[in-house]
Amino acid sequence: MEFLPELLETLMIVSFGISWPVNLAKAIKSRSTKGKSILFDFFILFGYICGILSKAMTHTYNLAFWFYFPNLIMVTADIVLYYRNRALERRCPQQ
Repeated sequence: MEFLPELLETLMIVSFGISWPVNLAKAIKSRSTKGKSILFDFFILFGYICGILSKAMTHTYNLAFWFYFPNLIMVTADIVLYYRNRALERRCPQQ
């Protein structure tokens, strides 16, 4: 049962990872920041960075460790899309 905490962490990271592509697709399609919280994205980004650093400091390169990276990339992409969409909204305020 000592693998259970590792498995649960991996499932948590994978669950979060499944939701990011849906969120990114919505941001691309909507071209809007309505309903988005950039602060939320930055807190999530910070959390993933802390998770990666924690694993690196303890040399715990388990399965969960590797799933942090795609999530980190997707959150970063969501942040980039937020700023793109905000620029689009400023150019075309009628949306």
